[in-house]
Amino acid sequence: MTLSEISTLIYNGLIYFVLAFLIFFIGKKIYQLIHHDISLKDELVVKDNLAFTLSHLGYLSGLLIIIGGSIIGPSEGLVDDIINILSYGLLGIILLNLSIIISDKIILRHFSIKKEVIEDKNVGVGVIEGAISIGSGLIIFGAISGEGYSLLHGIISTLIFWAIGQVVLIITTRVYNMITSYNIHKHLEEDNFAVGIGYAGALIAISIIIKFGISGVFDDWTDVVFEAGVEILIGLLLLPLMRYLTDKILLPGANLTEEIINQEKPNIGASLIEGFAYIGGAILLTWCL
Repeated sequence: MTLSEISTLIYNGLIYFVLAFLIFFIGKKIYQLIHHDISLKDELVVKDNLAFTLSHLGYLSGLLIIIGGSIIGPSEGLVDDIINILSYGLLGIILLNLSIIISDKIILRHFSIKKEVIEDKNVGVGVIEGAISIGSGLIIFGAISGEGYSLLHGIISTLIFWAIGQVVLIITTRVYNMITSYNIHKHLEEDNFAVGIGYAGALIAISIIIKFGISGVFDDWTDVVFEAGVEILIGLLLLPLMRYLTDKILLPGANLTEEIINQEKPNIGASLIEGFAYIGGAILLTWCL
């Protein structure tokens, strides 16, 4: 590599970094505008609200993942790269915030998210909302990297895959409710942090699989949707399997449900292992497919 090429690489890299910081700043400001009635300073510093911290960190993590999706990939020339990074980055911010609204209205519809996180400081709900942001960020990352050969085609495919991803997250909620013998929302309202951790792990796990299924440049919608559909179906079937294996292998001699909800003090460690099992299983699946 010549000195000129190295200089160009560093120059372009600095521009991409500035763009990434700009998108991150815009994403943070939009979050503050949408949640204008919540003081970040008060919740994070004055009230030491861990529930809000986890939720907000999830949003920032999802935002960072989206920025990565808008930058990663072969260069199309500096000008086109700038246009693509800004276009997909700003689109990703909009979709990420829409994902949060959808989760509030559908996935966690049985109670007020704002009340649980801000007023009750419910850490279990906070970690789930954070996981939804991370999961949506992963889905948007996959949708962005699954763009076609034009900006318009890429934006359309991003919107379609994002919508599919949201539907799958809703389905995942139903599946997770089916494989657990307890009422998730009831125990979340009772501030059971352990329930929230396992649930969050399941949401992130299925998002990893969705991201894998829709990533990459494509030409044929039918092939991509079919392949992604098969992988997502396998992922949904993986959830009850990984919960069973958690009981039998990762927590030998113990019952996961007993550890999480039938003790005076829920076993946070057991729920962390459950969440790890879901996410680890999802990663292994993407390596094998």
